[in-house]
Order: sequence, then structure tokens, then C-alpha cells
Amino acid sequence: MNPTVLLRAIRLGVSSLMLHKLRSVLTSLGVLIGTLAVIVMLAIGEGESEEAQEQIRQLGSQNVILRSLKPPEDPNQGSRTSRVIDYGLTEMDLARVEETFPGVARVVPVREIAKEVRREDRVVNPRILATRPIYQEVTGRLVYEGRFISTEDERKFNNVCVLGTEVARALFPFESSVGQMVKLGGDYFRVVGTLAPRVPTSDDRPQVGGDVTGEVFIPLETARQWYGVLQVIQRAGSMDMEEVELHEIFVEVDKPENVLLVANACREMLARNHRQRDYEVVVPLELLARAKESARRWTIILGSIAALSLVVGGIGIMNVMLATVTERTREIGIRRALGAKRRHIVTQFLVETVVLSVGGGLLGVALGVSVPSAFERFFDLRTIVTPAAPILAFAISVAIGVVFGIYPAWRAANMDPVEALRHE
Repeated sequence: MNPTVLLRAIRLGVSSLMLHKLRSVLTSLGVLIGTLAVIVMLAIGEGESEEAQEQIRQLGSQNVILRSLKPPEDPNQGSRTSRVIDYGLTEMDLARVEETFPGVARVVPVREIAKEVRREDRVVNPRILATRPIYQEVTGRLVYEGRFISTEDERKFNNVCVLGTEVARALFPFESSVGQMVKLGGDYFRVVGTLAPRVPTSDDRPQVGGDVTGEVFIPLETARQWYGVLQVIQRAGSMDMEEVELHEIFVEVDKPENVLLVANACREMLARNHRQRDYEVVVPLELLARAKESARRWTIILGSIAALSLVVGGIGIMNVMLATVTERTREIGIRRALGAKRRHIVTQFLVETVVLSVGGGLLGVALGVSVPSAFERFFDLRTIVTPAAPILAFAISVAIGVVFGIYPAWRAANMDPVEALRHE
């Protein structure tokens, strides 16, 4: 089409819309809300996805995590008041992974101790984790204050501990915890450092000792000296004794491409050497892949739901344009009588619908880029507006204007000029 003719059609279309300013604004409002909804929904989905993936990455994409699982209780045991439960990972499992598995860089055992932690009249029940000094490096935990347990602490069986930030705040709300003494069960330990909050995983549930309010780390050799293997857990009306050598084993793999090979080897080794399913193997790399796939599906669902509001806005545009065609029947007849062709009529009405959709789309994009930050501030939701989201939302809004404007434009162009001139 001649650029001059197109420019004249655009000016004529805008002039027609300006004759009914309120109606034009209300019509564009549907597209604006739809565009805004698409961007906000995609931003929320992307933010939640990125947060979940970041948590998994912090577990270590080159790590394989072995965990002890308590087997289900046997109903045939009846209501005995005390019993000894033997399950979970063993020192032999640790030795097999360390000494026989190729591709393993470092291995970190973790044992959980069921004791309360006390400081004067303040008491918490965190997860007390006995481990080696390399735990911090393998898991990527950050020291908030002081230091982590050292090789010297293990060698000398020092009664030292490192508190998670949550435990430190609960026991020492108004002062630094480093250098202070806390009581783990019946033994005193000196605090040498605190760690930043940990990354939660799906299996973070209370294991022993009540509610989890954080973590406390002590040297593994110190725990072996003071607490042995057998732990006594008292419950209402019963006393259970659990014998668990290790609760977790973190396996650091030398190369990313070897992660799945090591994970499969761990599964096969555990299945061959355990009589019951009292373990699980967690592979953050697999979790990350599943999280990305789940995020992709979730984003598609959210975007589709939001796009429905754009369709509703398009229906509103079609409805208004059909009414406009009826109102301007005589005008269409006069233009046809003066020599306007059908394509000129189609162009005029398509221009009007596109102007409505583009105007609403641009305002929707402007709001969509700024509104997610308000969601972060007031609703504590992480949002990420990717460059693709505004482009996609705007493209859909324009497409909606064209698609829903075709029928009214076609109807106007196919009017009989004689009948149109007779219309009152």
C-alpha cells in the first residue's frame, strides 16, 4: 500500500477514535489489563523458579547426598514400651564411597545428635550435626562470624561448636555468640563461629529432638567420644533407642559429567548392602533439571491464564468495533460512493483496532515492568521480569487487535454502498 494512503488512514482512524475518547479508553483498558497480567504472571513464575533453582544450586550441583531414612514401624511389634531401632547409613558405606568409587573428589559424613541446646534459661532444639571441617567447603555454607570447626578441633576432641544464624539469634539475641559457652545435652561447648542461613530442601523435617529451629555443628570425633552410636529418644509412654552410625554423606564429584554415574553407583551399592530401604539418594543436578522443566510448564500455565484476559480485551475491541460499524454505516456508504475501495475501508477499521490494542499494550508494558517490584515489596514474592515477557505480551496485544479487528473491518468493507447511503 502507498505510504501516503496508509498515513492518511492512520490519521483518519485516530481522529475517529478521538471523537469518542471515553469509549476508546475503556476499550483499551481491557488490553492494558491483559498485557499487565501476562507480564506480572510471567515475572512471578520466573522469580519463584529462579529461587527454587538457586536453592538447589547452593546444595552443590556436583554433589550427591546420601541420607538415612527411618523405616516404617512394624505393626506386629505391638505396644512395647522400649526398643532398639538399627537403620541408616554406616561407616562401611562411607568407606566404600571414599575408597572404591572413581570420580569422587571428597566425602563428608554427617551424624545427627538428639540433644537440646541451652544457654541459661533459653532452650532450643536444633539439628546438632557432627561433621568434618570440609563440610563447609563441600556444601558451600558461608561463615557469618568467627570460623568453622577445624582439623585441630577434631584431632584434640575439642568441645567447640558452630551455630546456625537462627540458633545464635535465639540464644544470644543482643550479643555476639562467638566465644560464649552453650550446653549441648549435659556437656558444655564453646562457640567458635556462626553460619549464614542454610538452603532448605524437601526433606527438611524434624528427625530427632523435637522442632527444628536451626543447626549446630560440632566435630565428628568429639561426637563419637561423647555420644557413641546409640541414642535414647523418649516419647510419651515409650522410650526408643536408635542406632544410626551416619545420617548423611555428602559426596563431591570431580566433574559435572560424572555426577549421574556416581549417583547410580551409590544407589546400586546401597541396594546391595542394605536389607531394607533405609536410605535415599538426593542428586541436586537431577533436582535442578526437574525444577527447570517444572518452571517451564508453570510459566506456560501462568502465561496462558493471563493471556485469557487479553482475549477478553480483544472480544471487547470486536464488540465496540461492530457497534462502530453500525453507527458509521452512512459514512461508509459515502466513502464508497466517492470511490473508496474495499481495501481502504478494511485498512481504516484495522488501523482503529490496532491503535486501540497498541495503546493498551504499551501502557500495559509500562505498568508490567514496574508493578512486579511492588509485589516484591508488599507480598514478599521474588519476581523477575525477563526481556522476553514484555515483548511477548506486547506482541500478543497487537495480534489480538489485528485478529479481532478483521471481522468488523470485513463487515464494513462488504456493505452495499446503496444500502449504506439509505441508512438513517
